[in-house]
Amino acid sequence: MSPKKKTVIIVEDEREAADMFAEMMRVTGFDVHSLYSSTPAISTISAEKPDLVILDIMMPDISGLEVLRYMRRDPALKEIPVILVSAKSMPADIQEGMDAGASNYLTKPIGFLELKEAVEALVSPAG
Repeated sequence: MSPKKKTVIIVEDEREAADMFAEMMRVTGFDVHSLYSSTPAISTISAEKPDLVILDIMMPDISGLEVLRYMRRDPALKEIPVILVSAKSMPADIQEGMDAGASNYLTKPIGFLELKEAVEALVSPAG
């Protein structure tokens, strides 16, 4: 019996970026769920308990940082690794993301190898 694939949830309002991240993760061997709004993110993450979350910071509804802070307060979600992705690349922005509990912070544009290495440092695709 093959090991169960690990699951990643991508929360990204830019559909092209979300689809690109999703394809990168599928090629790497993950099951992927994409959300194009942060409003359903908390309930979906709570229900799915994914192995990893890729989370955009600048969202039109709820900030990705607020989603992350909620996850870190919830005992059932606080251990899930979260990679923040953002066009915000100033050291203060990165520090704010890490202080909120991010496992990693990547600045856009993000290449395949950069994302793959960041993800694999936190979780392997199967096992």
